[in-house]
Amino acid sequence: MIARFCFWLAAGLLTFTSLHAQSSYLLRPDRVFDGESMHENWSVWVKGERIVAVGNATDFPAEVSQAEVVVLAGMTLLPGLIEGHSHLFLHPYNETPWDDQVLKESRAYRTARAVKHAELTLLAGFTTVRDLGTEGAEYDDVGLKKAINEGIIPGPRMIVATRALVATGSYGPTGFGADVAVPQGAEEADGHDGLIRAVRTQIGKGADLIKIYADYRWGPSGETRPTYSEDEIRLIVETARSSGRPVVAHASTAEGMRRAIQAGVETIEHGNGGTLEIWKLMKDKNVALCPTLAAGDAISQYRGWKKGQDPEPERITQKKNNFKQALSAGVTMVMGGDVGVYAHGTNAREMELMVEYGMKPLDVLKAATSGNARIFHQEQQIGSVKSGLLADLVAVRGNPAAVIQDLQKVAWVMKGGKIYKTP
Repeated sequence: MIARFCFWLAAGLLTFTSLHAQSSYLLRPDRVFDGESMHENWSVWVKGERIVAVGNATDFPAEVSQAEVVVLAGMTLLPGLIEGHSHLFLHPYNETPWDDQVLKESRAYRTARAVKHAELTLLAGFTTVRDLGTEGAEYDDVGLKKAINEGIIPGPRMIVATRALVATGSYGPTGFGADVAVPQGAEEADGHDGLIRAVRTQIGKGADLIKIYADYRWGPSGETRPTYSEDEIRLIVETARSSGRPVVAHASTAEGMRRAIQAGVETIEHGNGGTLEIWKLMKDKNVALCPTLAAGDAISQYRGWKKGQDPEPERITQKKNNFKQALSAGVTMVMGGDVGVYAHGTNAREMELMVEYGMKPLDVLKAATSGNARIFHQEQQIGSVKSGLLADLVAVRGNPAAVIQDLQKVAWVMKGGKIYKTP
C-alpha cells in the first residue's frame, strides 16, 4: 500500500512538473494571432518566461528539439488578453448594490473576493488587467498585485490606480443626512496643494496611474455634471506625468470629456455623452476611448430589460450610436468593459458587444492585445506573439477572428511561461 501511494505521489509530482515547471515548450496550434494578423500553421517556442521564436518550426534552432511539444489541435493561439477597465474589488451589482459593497462589506471580505476574481480573470484568458480603482478598499489593490507577482496566488498582471480621485462632495455613497460622514468610494481632493498631495500620495503608495472622475451625478437634479476644472485636471496630469505615470478620466458628459482631453489625460472611460466635436478632439489629441459597453448592457438587464425579447432601452441605443460615431471618427478603442459591474471571468462580453456594435472581430482582437499594450505603455513586454516578449499566451477552441464568441472557449492559458490551464 505504501509503495503504491509513493508511486502515485511520484506520478502526480511528475505531472505537476510537466504542466507547470517545464522551462521549454514548442506550441503547435492550428493558427496564431500575433497581435496584428492571423497566421495558419505557425508554431511558438517558449523558453523560461519568454517567447524565443515564432513561425515555421523548421526554421527554429536545433535546440527546440529538446522542448516539450504542446499540441493545441483545433485552437487559435493569441497573446494573453488585456482587460482595460476592471474593478477586482467589486462584484456584480445584482448580487450586492455598489453602496452596500462600499459601506457594509469589510476590506478583508472584499480582498478575499478579489483573490478569487483575479483567478477567474486569468483562467478566462486575461493575463493583464488595468484595475481602475478599489472603490473604497483603499490601497488593497497594491497588495493583491504584489501577491500575484510573487506567485502567492494566481492572477493577471495588474496595472493599478489605487483609490482614484474625486472632487469633494461629488461622489458616493450619498443620500445621508448632512451631519453624517460616510466612507467614500474614492479619495476626495481639490485645489492646488490638495491635488498635488493626493496624486503624490497615491503614487507613493503604489499607483501605476492616476484615475480621476471628470464628471459625476451631482447636478441639481442628480444629473451628471463636470467636477474638476480644466486647470485642476491639468495640474493632476502634470504632477503624475513628472513621475512617469499617466492619468485616465471617467467622463460621461461632453464638457467633462473636453476638459479632460484638453488637460492631457490618455484615456476617457465610458464617454456616453460624446459628440462629433469631442470625437474629433480625441482623434486630434490621440486620446483613446474605453467605451465599457458591457457595463451598460449589464445594468440595463439588472433593471429589468430582457435582452433579445424586449425593445432596446434608449441608453443602449444611444451608447451604440456613440460607439459607431467614435469608430467613424477614427478614435482609438481600448478594450475594457468595467468588469466587476458584471461577473469576473466573463470579460469577453465586452469584445462580443464591440463586434455587435460595429467593430470587426480582428480589430477587436487587436484592441485587446497589441492595442491595449501600446496604450498602456506595455508593448515592450506583452500584447504580441513576438520573440523576446513575455510568454503570456492563450489558446481558444475555434477562430475568434471569424466567430468572436469563440473567446468564451478558453482551453489553455500561460502567463510568463507558466501554464495555468490545460484542455
